[in-house]
Amino acid sequence: MTHVFYFLKQIHSYAGKILYINLLAMVFISLLDGIGILLLIPMISMSGIVNLDARDTPVSEMFTFLQDIPSTLGLPIILAIYVLIVIGQNLLQRHITIQNTIIQHGFFRFLRIETYGSLLHANWDFFIKHRKSDLINLLTVEIARSSAGTHSFLQFIASLIFTFIQIGLAFWLSPNITIFVLLCGLVLIFLNRKFLKRSLELGSRNFTLGKEYHAGITDQINGIKDLKSNTLEESRMEWFRKITKGMQDEQIEYFKMKTTSQMYYKLSSAVLVATFIFIAINMFNAQSGQLMLIIIIFSRLWPKVAGIQGSLEQIATTIPSFKAVKSLQDECKSAKEFTLKENHELKSIQITQEIECRNVFFRYHQNGSVSYALEDINIVIPANKMTAFVGRSGAGKSTLIDLLMGLNQPEKGLVLIDGKPLTNENLLSLRRAISYVPQDPFLFNASIRENLELVVPDTTEDQIWEALDFSSAAEFVRKLPQGLDTLIGDRGIRLSGGERQRIVLARAILRNPSILVLDEATSALDTENEAKIQQAIDRLKGKMTIVVIAHRLSTIRNADQVVVLDQGSIIQKGEFGQLAKDKRSVFGHLLSNQMEASL
Repeated sequence: MTHVFYFLKQIHSYAGKILYINLLAMVFISLLDGIGILLLIPMISMSGIVNLDARDTPVSEMFTFLQDIPSTLGLPIILAIYVLIVIGQNLLQRHITIQNTIIQHGFFRFLRIETYGSLLHANWDFFIKHRKSDLINLLTVEIARSSAGTHSFLQFIASLIFTFIQIGLAFWLSPNITIFVLLCGLVLIFLNRKFLKRSLELGSRNFTLGKEYHAGITDQINGIKDLKSNTLEESRMEWFRKITKGMQDEQIEYFKMKTTSQMYYKLSSAVLVATFIFIAINMFNAQSGQLMLIIIIFSRLWPKVAGIQGSLEQIATTIPSFKAVKSLQDECKSAKEFTLKENHELKSIQITQEIECRNVFFRYHQNGSVSYALEDINIVIPANKMTAFVGRSGAGKSTLIDLLMGLNQPEKGLVLIDGKPLTNENLLSLRRAISYVPQDPFLFNASIRENLELVVPDTTEDQIWEALDFSSAAEFVRKLPQGLDTLIGDRGIRLSGGERQRIVLARAILRNPSILVLDEATSALDTENEAKIQQAIDRLKGKMTIVVIAHRLSTIRNADQVVVLDQGSIIQKGEFGQLAKDKRSVFGHLLSNQMEASL
């Protein structure tokens, strides 16, 4: 029952009083059901239509007025009452079913929005720690499975209410017999509790298998080019056969368990009814009318009891998924970056002086066993100037850029914007001032126009072409079949690497940022287009603060400041020409190696 109360608490947080109104309506339906069916037999008996002795039943006194009505009128009256009760019951049942559907799908949407919203506002460290495929699996498969658990919960509540009403009627008719039957039922439920435990275990295994399946599929589709070029098709098919076999076995195991528990209930109900009739007649001296009513009650009650067991098993299988979704929400909320106030338009920061890192230390796992990725960083980035960061792979360049953009927070030290510390209060304003061009450019599976309008929805076509011209992308876009409206495929797969990078650069420029961050923005370009991009960047100098990560040192010859990092520390900084003179320095070695490689 712990699982049921857990679901009730979560659904109550969404549905509120509507849930309890539905519960009251279910009670009323169960009462109508009892009146419409259970009292039909004694009513007919007392009217004299059928010779069924119901004089010793508690309901007999309620319908004594039928004895004074001729049998020719009694039957139409009874049937009319029955039809009206059934009509009322079904109209109310339809309304409750619709309301339950609204609750279920509304709660499903509520879970989706809560989870996705929490995810979007989590900090960058959260995404470093989690696998992308696991997050997608939770947002899709596990939330859907949780919704199925909501349906089972509502079915469970309906069956439970019906069962209690029927038990109440039976107790009213014969307390002794009802208590005996209830004791038998409780023994059965106690003996079958193992099915709930097995359902919970199956739910956990299904969750694990589903996560592994989704992770594997995501990785393989993302890496399909490498997979095919290395002829890994057969090994991946073997993995796919194995994991789908495991998923199939788990589903079959669940249905075996479910049908076994239902079979136990049906067999036990047959034995119980036979035993009950024998004992009722020989021990409790039950009369025919009273016995018939209780038999009818429990012949309709036992399927509901079996339904309760089935609903509990279904809920138990979905609990691991639901808890995983709630755990993700809680983790995201604890990693929340900032709170965006409603109806509050934040303006982007306009840097007038400088961005400064003062005594900054950073590591990805804040414990003593992990070394610092950045150590004692002290650097000033002047406003409206171009600063380039260079160094060997793993030197800490991208980590430092992430700190400057507020994606990571320093463990020690400060990041200052015009002398003011970067905090959650001004983080969003900083983000709105930044355009970021990554080394691996990302584009949505949409048209070029839609990808550009994503950052500036109200942009004009002239502004779009101006940005494309600026990034040396206009020429190839004009040659595409539909021009700006050409669909570019998943992640822009229909474009070359250089074309994707130029589109992303155009998108960054279109935003008209005050800070432009370029992470190897020219790495996928040929020499001619690299020169054009370099000219475009030079034209931007003085208009915005430009921060560049560069491996191709030819692209930063005109930088106002070059910062050299090695093993998380700044070892050199100055102008390009000044640093190039020292042939023995790290920068000198990098430059000479690139010159040799280009020969």
